[in-house]
Amino acid sequence: MKYSANSVWENRDCYDVAVVGAGHAGCEAALATARMGFKTILFTVSVDGIALMPCNPNIGGSSKGHLVREIDALGGEMGKVIDRTFIQSKMLNRSKGPAVHSLRAQADKADYSRTMRQVLQNQERLDIRQMEVTDILTEELKTTNDEKTTIVGKKYAAKRVIAVRTYSGATYRCKAVILCTGTYLKARCIYGEVSMQTGPNGLQAANYLSDSLKSIGIEMYRFKTGTPARIDKNSIDFSKMEEQKGDKRIVPFSFATNPDDVQIEQESCWLTYTNETTHDIIRKNLDRSPLFSGMIEGTGPRYCPSIEDKVVKFADKNRHQVFIEPEGRETTEMYVGGMSSSLPEDVQYDMYRSVPGLEHAKIVRNAYAIEYDCIDARQLKSTLEFKNVEGLFSGGQFNGSSGYEEAAAQGLVAGINAARKLQGKEGIVIDRSQGYIGVLIDDLVTKESHEPYRMMTSRAEYRLLLRQDNADLRLTKIGYDVGLIDKERYQKLLKKEQMIFDEIERVNRTNIGTSEEVQRLLENHGSTPLVSGIKLAELIRRPELSYECLESIDKERPELPFDVVEQVNINIKYEGYIKRQERQVEQFKKLENKKIPEDLDYEKIKSLRIEAKQKLTAMRPVSIGQASRISGVSPADISVLLVYLGGER
Repeated sequence: MKYSANSVWENRDCYDVAVVGAGHAGCEAALATARMGFKTILFTVSVDGIALMPCNPNIGGSSKGHLVREIDALGGEMGKVIDRTFIQSKMLNRSKGPAVHSLRAQADKADYSRTMRQVLQNQERLDIRQMEVTDILTEELKTTNDEKTTIVGKKYAAKRVIAVRTYSGATYRCKAVILCTGTYLKARCIYGEVSMQTGPNGLQAANYLSDSLKSIGIEMYRFKTGTPARIDKNSIDFSKMEEQKGDKRIVPFSFATNPDDVQIEQESCWLTYTNETTHDIIRKNLDRSPLFSGMIEGTGPRYCPSIEDKVVKFADKNRHQVFIEPEGRETTEMYVGGMSSSLPEDVQYDMYRSVPGLEHAKIVRNAYAIEYDCIDARQLKSTLEFKNVEGLFSGGQFNGSSGYEEAAAQGLVAGINAARKLQGKEGIVIDRSQGYIGVLIDDLVTKESHEPYRMMTSRAEYRLLLRQDNADLRLTKIGYDVGLIDKERYQKLLKKEQMIFDEIERVNRTNIGTSEEVQRLLENHGSTPLVSGIKLAELIRRPELSYECLESIDKERPELPFDVVEQVNINIKYEGYIKRQERQVEQFKKLENKKIPEDLDYEKIKSLRIEAKQKLTAMRPVSIGQASRISGVSPADISVLLVYLGGER
């Protein structure tokens, strides 16, 4: 029982925003609304679980590093906190082009959580409350003609958020609610035949809110994810593994962090591999795996499979990578990356001990799968507000995504837009040409997904423009306009932009002759000698050369910060490709800017196919661009829409 009728009471503290959940999404959402001037209360089932990392001990990685940099550019906190608490840092994909360079940092998990908690506790206008939220209280919006909102094919009366109610019976009135419940709603942790009604890391599950959300017309899914075992460092033989060190020169995540402040002594990670013995153990015990026995109902992530999935789906592979990663400086727990599992405890021991270096491994925490309730994100607007409940926003894994970075990005956008709604302003929408955050949210709210969504560089159409190195140039103005970036930081950005522009102009007009010094430098870098003078920019465009390596022959070069140098080099070297993508973005913008009336009756458009009418009516896209990305809507349907709306393609 949640509470008795006698225990229901109203909390008299005044709040503008209630944030439900204090994971990575909830932290960013609560900080955003508080910093934008609104009294905010952040609910969590456990204060000790704030900014918890229940799975991998790292921030960033391929495409995820882009998200963290974008969060920072908008005024979020994740990048700043990981810069203060990392124990190893690496720029991934350095051998490839700058579009896929991604920063990744091993975190001290306990220190990260503690540091983020301190930031929240010291934030003005933000209160933290350890209590489970069980109900979202709404009132129906009065309409003149009994209108109802269509959400994923069903009609609901439009409502407005007025309060939340907790397990104890307390009612907290507010003007906006942001749901960031992560993997806690009706959570169930499973390995073998063991099933525990808990959230991640043994924390309390939230068992009541799902029913309240369903009662106000919100459609729910059942998803699953999982995590590997944690093993005692003292039981590992690292001599049988390959050492993985961090970068010699560390690049910070936050554009506001001084690079000199992050040059620290780093911890090592380690690489080993599974083998046929490992795979045989797994195959012999598949009937005991809840993944294959039917015990687990939820759909798991395609791009982060368990070791059981890998062995079954990639039967031709005789080994899989296993990364042994420290969970922090003050713990002996090591994360076994690549071996997520829900096999029984006895099988886990056999399986892990078959891996070189883990022959005597002692398990501190068992691997497990976790099932939880989440939503069909097509119920959300691009601002992350529910279509049928005014003032109700949603962010993070609750939206059907996976990953700390994806969660934080959504939480930040939901927080910004909740605050802007209370300001009486239009919400911000980052489109697919502006940022990975835009790709992430657009995919979630537009495309039907029956598995946890993961961000990848391949999902971004304009990834040469959306690099991790230029996130500040793309998004900091938005952060400044909404009030999360201060004037000093914005002025620094404007100065940086001017330096980049001036240096590119100078390089494009600087002539390089055929002196002996020039020819010798070219020879040393395996580059063709000059037969006549050439512009410096043309030399930079040669694959084997760069802006940096030509310094000795560039006599008028000014002294510039590293980040400016980086931008000059990339913009000159990839100028042709960048301009091509900019032209593609122009075409994209034309369709995005062609708005569709909210009350358009698709049934009246005779030339539309029946499937397109159904999909468009259910989704209610805001633009022709968004309509074109809906599954079941063909290019021919888009042409019909354009003609009907009087537009041109």
